[in-house]
Amino acid sequence: MKNFYMFRNGELKRQDDNLLVVSSEGIKKQVPIEQLKTIYAFGEVTINSSAIQFLAKHEVVTHFFNYYGFYTSTLYPKEQRVSGDLLIKQVNSIQNEMQRNEVAKQFIEAAAFNMHRNLMYYKRKGKAVESFLEEIETLRHHLHTVTTVPEIMGVEGNIRKTYYHAWNVILAKEPFHFDIRTKRPPKNEINTLISFLNTLLYTTCLSEIYKTPLNPTLSYLHEASDRRFSLCLDVSEVFKPLIVDHIIFHLINHHIITEHDFEPHSNGLYLKDEARKKVVQAFDEHLMQTIMHRDLKRKVSYQHLIRLELYKLMKGLNEPENYRYTGFRMWW
Repeated sequence: MKNFYMFRNGELKRQDDNLLVVSSEGIKKQVPIEQLKTIYAFGEVTINSSAIQFLAKHEVVTHFFNYYGFYTSTLYPKEQRVSGDLLIKQVNSIQNEMQRNEVAKQFIEAAAFNMHRNLMYYKRKGKAVESFLEEIETLRHHLHTVTTVPEIMGVEGNIRKTYYHAWNVILAKEPFHFDIRTKRPPKNEINTLISFLNTLLYTTCLSEIYKTPLNPTLSYLHEASDRRFSLCLDVSEVFKPLIVDHIIFHLINHHIITEHDFEPHSNGLYLKDEARKKVVQAFDEHLMQTIMHRDLKRKVSYQHLIRLELYKLMKGLNEPENYRYTGFRMWW
């Protein structure tokens, strides 16, 4: 099964047992529904009730983005794997301060480990990142001393700040330079890539959560609030270093994305249409890459790693006496 990306304005229809994509220019493309995992719609898309019912029947999640590539909404089919028992356990786990702090800390410990692992890779390639590695290692040990979610988030902020400073050593220096993380809108090229790819990862996590009984609005690290799937934010922290950051390093250091791929608008910087397609292609190719899983002894894709992480969370909820959740750590 594959993800499907729509960049043109158009319409989604059902045609027999296929999904029909009709662009505003009249170009038609049939997509077998059995091959669809998730749809990412970046253009203005019209969809009728017949197509909605068809997508829901086959459990296809559709994510919508605005003109600038920012996530706006999700067409989320009726949940097929609901579990009242697991929902109660998820709520109780989050309301239990000790359990919540333990899981939240695991998200950041895993994320920090994976950031450290990325820098170790570039150290072996001769990049001068030793001082950043030492500082991140110190901050990682500091995680063991904090006891509340705000404190955990504070340590995470310092780790990521140090990690981002190392990017100026890793990335081609001109014209890319990374001073500070800015959002809504992103102020430079690096921030634009981070924001866009983080959004893609966030929606991918949401698609994977849909395939489980977990509730995407109940989270440990990020505060649960109205109008957001905060569990996606939690899980994405673990995978940003091995998906988002790897893609950015590849795109810039191989000159696939250059300074000419961005345009200013509303005090921010945005990817041009063609550049957005290149980034999405790199993201999809990365998700589909496989690695030999050292525990399962078989190849799994990066996207399936996210699903496996959710299964680990579920196991921690179902077997609290015998199993402790630990966040995913790169071994390569």
